[in-house]
Amino acid sequence: MSNNKDAKPNILLITVDQMRFDCLSIAGHPVVETPNLDELARTGVRFDRAYSATPTCVPARAAIFTGQSQVHHGRVGYQDRVPWRYEHTMPGEFAKAGYHTQCVGKMHVYPARNLMGFHNVVLHDGYLHHNRNKYSIPVREHYDEVDDYLHWLRQQVPGADLTDLGLDCNSSTVARPWHLPEKLHPTNWVVSESIDFLRRRDPDKPFFLWMSFVRPHSPLDPPQAYLDLYKDADIPEPPVGDWALQSDPALDGLSPYTSKGIVPKQRLRHAMAAYYALITHIDHQIGRFLQVLAEYGEKENTVILFTSDHGELMGDHHLFRKSLPYEGSSRVPFIVNDPGNRLGLETGKVVQEVVEMRDIMPTLLDAAGVSVPDSVDGCSVLALAADTAGKEAVPAWRAYLHGEHSQGMQSNHWLTDGKEKYIWYSQTGEEQFFLLTDDPKELHNAALDEACLDRIAYWRSILIRELEGREEGYSDGGRLIAGRKPLTVLSHIRG
Repeated sequence: MSNNKDAKPNILLITVDQMRFDCLSIAGHPVVETPNLDELARTGVRFDRAYSATPTCVPARAAIFTGQSQVHHGRVGYQDRVPWRYEHTMPGEFAKAGYHTQCVGKMHVYPARNLMGFHNVVLHDGYLHHNRNKYSIPVREHYDEVDDYLHWLRQQVPGADLTDLGLDCNSSTVARPWHLPEKLHPTNWVVSESIDFLRRRDPDKPFFLWMSFVRPHSPLDPPQAYLDLYKDADIPEPPVGDWALQSDPALDGLSPYTSKGIVPKQRLRHAMAAYYALITHIDHQIGRFLQVLAEYGEKENTVILFTSDHGELMGDHHLFRKSLPYEGSSRVPFIVNDPGNRLGLETGKVVQEVVEMRDIMPTLLDAAGVSVPDSVDGCSVLALAADTAGKEAVPAWRAYLHGEHSQGMQSNHWLTDGKEKYIWYSQTGEEQFFLLTDDPKELHNAALDEACLDRIAYWRSILIRELEGREEGYSDGGRLIAGRKPLTVLSHIRG
């Protein structure tokens, strides 16, 4: 493809799984090293208030694929094995517009080999429990049958499996180094397969490539060289708010699968080091791909968007993993880069407006000059990223984001404008309120502060309106109603 600004650009979407918003050197993290992502942000635009409205893998990816809010794509919690049937998907729209479309890595859809509009998928979803149970699923859906990385790995190392390290995919506080040559790590594999796509693509078409990494989601298994980068680092302890649990009588923190609890300090520090190491490993592999993209003469023709599907609490407030509304779980990195300067972005700009997973599809279609379907709820972020010097002001943006996650007694709804955050736990009625501008680490729950009562009432009224008419019955239009049965999937897609 020639460097022709009148031709449609290639589109490269890079996603990682479970990366916190603050794990970028350019965002001021005191330890983690991300030189290639820093360069994408330095020469592009970084969105500092990006969120995942329903912060676990399945609903977040539904938002990416469809551009819809959780109310419309219907996945308001984590539930596997619910068929994905959407009329309009991001890869489908690119394919209809003449793009050669490819995904490498994680999809996390059902059935697992559902193309979702891609011409081809080279699949590695990571370890998914429902795909490993040979006695409860059809053989055609078993992991051994559907996962391309595992087939490839066993060609390199006969008998190899994803469990060889003794780490589960939800071992949130247990870490050890990758035991095989680095080139066999799934992070390297995603990049190697993506490079191979550059070789095999149709040269007469622009491409849409989704390079989708499973890490830094556990297992926490970085190659030794990356773990060594952090073994002596001065890693700050996670923040613990005045509202967080202060003791752990059930010893939940000793479980390798814990989502809450007080973890022994040495174990937690090692887990944090491994988590940062996985991020730096991904960063270097992204650099590897961008170098090859330049060698193929396509970097200047490619618009790049980098993000994560959700975050990782990693000990914040003695909490781990995701699904909760706190910043470590719900807030993500989000970078747009345009090496060919097609889009008129303001280099180095940091945007404060609240953006979300649903905005990815319209943004990338907009960058390619492809029509956005009416089914899409999100908006293109390109106007926010544009160089506005001497031009009209940025158009009005969403005033707030409504997020939620169904998860038993921890089921929650939340609202934020990036400056304040209101949280309502739907099963207990507990409210939390954080002044993010002054308290970015959510150390103080201001829900009972006299000075904040009017603001809490304001946000509560918005949530009452957002939930009115929802099938769970959380709102009657005048008040919030706690204790209603939470749903993970709304009825319009449950079938």
